[in-house]
Amino acid sequence: MDFLSPLLTADTLKISVILLTLKVAGIATVVSSVLGILTAWCIARRPFPGRTWVDALCALPLVLPPTVIGYYLILLVGRRGLLGPWLAEFGINLMFSWEGAVVAATVVVFPLIYKSARAALEAVDHNLENAARTLGASEWKVFLRVSLPLAWRGILAGVMLAFARGMGEFGATLMIAGNLPGRTQTLSLAIYSAFQAGDDAQALALVIATSLLCMGVLILADKLATGGLSFGRGA
Repeated sequence: MDFLSPLLTADTLKISVILLTLKVAGIATVVSSVLGILTAWCIARRPFPGRTWVDALCALPLVLPPTVIGYYLILLVGRRGLLGPWLAEFGINLMFSWEGAVVAATVVVFPLIYKSARAALEAVDHNLENAARTLGASEWKVFLRVSLPLAWRGILAGVMLAFARGMGEFGATLMIAGNLPGRTQTLSLAIYSAFQAGDDAQALALVIATSLLCMGVLILADKLATGGLSFGRGA
């Protein structure tokens, strides 16, 4: 393994890039989790006019090219976009900032959480939910005390997958946040830059780091989805 030692030096493996990637993916996952779970709950509760269109809109980022998502975001929050001037009044500029990278990652990973949460919530025994309603529980209490605890495993697996996807986001992030070393450069962007510059050692080190991080997240997500991981006593 000595041949890997020069690849894993502090100079080659930029810890700051990894930390920024984890921060962007982590915040995006948290925001998407809140929005995705609540949206899935609203759609899974009962049919309503236009539900098919809303469901398709929520899942759209799954099939759109990342560059298309990035362009939509520029039209929405760019300096001359729909919300850009309004955000500027509060001193918020998402273009070429790590916050913009968070927005891009949030949009990209949202469908993963939404789809997982909806499937998990729809799999909950509705008789248990109706029993809680019969006992006087409000819809919000039914969700928090019955639906969510029963669906948590599937939801958490989706959250883990979304986090892994957020770490690898490239296209939309590049368009809205750019590729600024030390400011907006995430792992995927750093790999691209190192490859373009012919720095194979750095590219390989970052590829290995990304692969190991994503592999760990995927293994954990699989154990959660299949029930192979328990947090209780005797696990």
